[in-house]
Amino acid sequence: MPDRTDLIYAYDGSFEGLMCCVFESYTQKEIPSVIRPPGVQQSLFDTEKWIESDKHKADRVFNSIPVKISPSAQELVKLGFLTCAPHKELLIYHFLRLGFNYGNKVMTMLTDATVCSLQKAVRYLTSESHKFKGFARFSVYGEVLVAVIEPNNFVLPLIAMHFCDRFRSEEFMIYDKTHGMALIYQSQKAELMFVEELTLPEVDGTEAEYRRLWRQFCKTIAIEGRNNPRCRMALMPKRYWGQLTECIVRSSIK
Repeated sequence: MPDRTDLIYAYDGSFEGLMCCVFESYTQKEIPSVIRPPGVQQSLFDTEKWIESDKHKADRVFNSIPVKISPSAQELVKLGFLTCAPHKELLIYHFLRLGFNYGNKVMTMLTDATVCSLQKAVRYLTSESHKFKGFARFSVYGEVLVAVIEPNNFVLPLIAMHFCDRFRSEEFMIYDKTHGMALIYQSQKAELMFVEELTLPEVDGTEAEYRRLWRQFCKTIAIEGRNNPRCRMALMPKRYWGQLTECIVRSSIK
């Protein structure tokens, strides 16, 4: 494939669209230097090539991954798309090129910068999703439980099953403020939806009392002599504190 350093692919930001970028690269025998999602500013001298999403083309690429590489590579690519890795599209594209050349061996090529970066990004994604299974704090608004989270990675698809199983008989929403997405669960059905902005009403007296009791509980069980700020920061990084009920008004946490 000819490597044109000025070739830029632009796509609609969907996983399907990214798979179509891979399809276009192979059918046209060209290698893009950039794969640009929506919202990224174009420079004056850029010449973009728009790649239209096509389910048939996307399925051909995605379904070829477990056959030509491995099922674990397919899962890695799918998770890689949910990460916050810089230029993740190009990272996934180059990983697939390596995989189509080397087969399943690519999964153990950890000295390769592309493979190492993608696997590191996915580990960060899965680690962060695990944290939010414990860090999400729900409040009651009428008949609905609502939680607001601010993850770096797009973790909603990974934590959806956990909360749907945990609150099977409830109606709830988890709003991802970072990505403008919400997981909405009602009538035992879950759906991911775009929500550009969410303005919640003031909580009622009952919810305010629950919050006070939760903060009092956390304060009561704390053992002052075993306070370890470094350990706390390692297990609960400060960037999560903004949406944690027990941290919002505790002036003792610095």
